[in-house]
This record gives sequence, C-alpha cells and structure tokens, in this order.
Amino acid sequence: MSIRDGTAHDGSQLAAGTVSFTLVLPVYNEAEHLASNLKLLQSHLDTLSERYRGEILIVDDGSSDGSADLAEEFATGKAHVRVLRHSRNFRVGQALRFAFPHCKTDYVVVFDADLSYSPDHIERLLDSIVATKAKVVIASPYMAGGSAKAVPRVRLLTSRAANRFLSLVSKSGVHTATGLVRAYDRRFLDSLNLKAMDNEINAEIIYKAELLRGLIIEIPADLDWSHLGKRRSSGMRMSRTTAGFAFSGFLFRPFIFFLIPGFVLGAVAIALTIAILLSEDPGTGLALGAALAALAAIQLLAAGLLSAQSKRYFEELFHLSTSVRRRLAPEAEGPGEPAADELNEPASSSSDDQTAAQL
Repeated sequence: MSIRDGTAHDGSQLAAGTVSFTLVLPVYNEAEHLASNLKLLQSHLDTLSERYRGEILIVDDGSSDGSADLAEEFATGKAHVRVLRHSRNFRVGQALRFAFPHCKTDYVVVFDADLSYSPDHIERLLDSIVATKAKVVIASPYMAGGSAKAVPRVRLLTSRAANRFLSLVSKSGVHTATGLVRAYDRRFLDSLNLKAMDNEINAEIIYKAELLRGLIIEIPADLDWSHLGKRRSSGMRMSRTTAGFAFSGFLFRPFIFFLIPGFVLGAVAIALTIAILLSEDPGTGLALGAALAALAAIQLLAAGLLSAQSKRYFEELFHLSTSVRRRLAPEAEGPGEPAADELNEPASSSSDDQTAAQL
C-alpha cells in the first residue's frame, strides 16, 4: 500500500460546489462550549460553500448536561444540520458506528466538538482527500510539521508511545493511528463493517483499510488543548485506553506477541544447554531451567505460527465478505439505529472521554 504525506491544495483544483461531505461530530457532555463551537464550525463551512457542499451530523452520545438540547436548538431551521441521540452513553466507537450509515455524501469528516483542532483542518482534510484520491486522510499532530500544545504530560506521553507502537506493528506506519479527526471516502468507509465500541475504532479503521489496500495519508495537524483547561483521565480511564492500544497492536500483528518471546526463550534454552554441556557438574536446576525454557519457546512459536495463519484466513474472509457486501448492499439503502443487542451497557465515563479519542 502506498503511503505518503498529504498536503493541502488550493481551491483552483476543485470544481465549484461539486463535492459533498458530512461533518460528523460525536458529542458527550460538551454543553459548556458546544453552542459557540457549532457557530464557529458553521462559519467555516460557509467559507467553503463555493467548493464543497457540507452538512453537519451531530451525535449526542447520552449527554447528561443538556448538550443534546443545545444541538437540537442549533439544528432548528437548518436543513443541513441533523442530530442523532443515544439515550445512554455508549462511547465514541458506537457513536461513530451509529453516524456513518446516515452519511450519504462523497466524503465524511469526523471532528472534535471541543475544537481542540481548529476548524481550518476541515478544509485541509477535504483538499487532501480530493486531490490525492485517498481513502483515509488523518490529521496528525505527531508527524513532521504537526504539534501538540497544552496536552497533559502523562496523556501526551501515553499517546505518543501508543502511536509509536502502532506505527511499528502496522503496515502503513502512520504516525497517529489513534486520531479521531479524519476524512474518509464515504463509499470506502461503508465497506469496512466496523465493530469497535470505543476509541479503538480509529485503529480498527486503519487496520481494515490496510487489508483492502486503501490509500492512507496524513497531513500535519495542530492539536491545542490550551482552551480546554486541565482535563485529565481517571486511572481507570487511562488503564482502559492503554488496554485498547495493546489490543489494537495485537490486531495489526498478533503473531509478534508470540514469536518475539518465543525466540527469546529459545535463545535462553540454547544458552542453558551450552552451559550444561560445558559444565562438569551442571546440577538438576540448570537442566530443569533449560527444559522449561525450551518447552515454553516451542509453545509460543507454535502459537505465533497459528496466529499468523488465522490472521491470513481472516484477511481472505474479510476481502470476500467486503466484495459480497458491495455487490448486495444497495446504494440507496436507508440507515438505521444499531440493534439493541449490538449495544453494550454504557461505561462509567468521565466528561473528557470524547476528547481522549483525538490522541
């Protein structure tokens, strides 16, 4: 898959008003700044109207602070603004899965309602995806030219480490695999059949886009939390996020979690065996250690080979199911809310859960 850095392009390359997009805004307890931020976003969309036809889709994910009512008030009298509501908080992954089937435009831009990325990123994402014909364009604060300002140190270090890890295990090597702010080719997005319920949906999209060999690019982005105050996740939230990152890494390359420890233990077993051969009186402890290390190494290496085989089978089935789905799913098929049995019980979430998805 070809991966390259995307750059913004001027409007002269785009036919006036011919490109449509949906701006998807997941919202959870954003009442403090939601009304003013929606006005800013609308003002920016107005500046794009000669080149892009945009609509706004707000997904309130069970807010308890009146965010949904503010969104409904903003949407009143605006045909291009819609509001979807969850009665309970199902987390950001489910909010996006709920929103995507309601998008019928050329492109989908997912954005943070707290404007931790300034509205001009919308235009840059759209210009890049139209000019490059990419399937996914990521706003990346971690690539060359990007920046992260006023983000709490622990969160920033955790996010950078997680994204570095995911960059190493993924085929695309993107710098910000967990980022929420992105542009998608809408028809390509429809084919991915997403399952994740929380922030790991962002890594899942990258993984499945890689399987389908879709072009993924990044553009430098500026993440700025200076206007948000000192939002920090609880220890439970950070633990859950870290576990999600680890699972995403396993999703990309499951076999390395077995093969690397297997080779290490194999080397230990060989070293112990050599020590036994060179020793005049090795003792039972050394022999037992060598045997246990060798046994564990064989088991881990076997598990690694099986996981690699299973991943290959999954990739083949995913390609097949995607092809069938594209042929059978009519373009005009109406969206619907996820079935009740697809929705997990809501987690106890802090007010910055949606903000955490941007890192």
